[in-house]
Amino acid sequence: MHIVLVRPEIPPNAGAIIRLCANTGANLHLVQPLGFSLENRMFRRAGLDYHELASVQVEPDLQTATAPLPGRQFVFSSSGSSRYSDVQFRPDDVLIFGPESTGLSVPELEPFDEAHRLVIPMMPGNRSLNLANAVSVVLYEALRQQGFPGLVDGRV
Repeated sequence: MHIVLVRPEIPPNAGAIIRLCANTGANLHLVQPLGFSLENRMFRRAGLDYHELASVQVEPDLQTATAPLPGRQFVFSSSGSSRYSDVQFRPDDVLIFGPESTGLSVPELEPFDEAHRLVIPMMPGNRSLNLANAVSVVLYEALRQQGFPGLVDGRV
């Protein structure tokens, strides 16, 4: 699985997602500009020592990040047309999430087929889920569907 964060803004979210990717074997792609430095003390603290255990790549733009990836590409947006839980995920799928404050823009969503624009259900009137929580929900559903390949029961 590939996780793509487009213009992530909050160091603790990125750190938590790095830890998530280290513990699940997912590859993480960070699309610039980043709202933090990878050397930032707060970022390092959030990611603890997992930064070295995760596959993390920094890319200049979304196209560069996703073009070489072989799997289907899914974007997550409040304007999605299908629930994430309705998709049968595959090991090489690419899960794309926008920045915390705005999500993906309309021009960024346009290249993606409606069926690949997914939503995570939540209470009406609420704005959004925390980015790290949203990535966790979707990634673990994808891994559950595949029988948690390569993973062992761990501790929380």
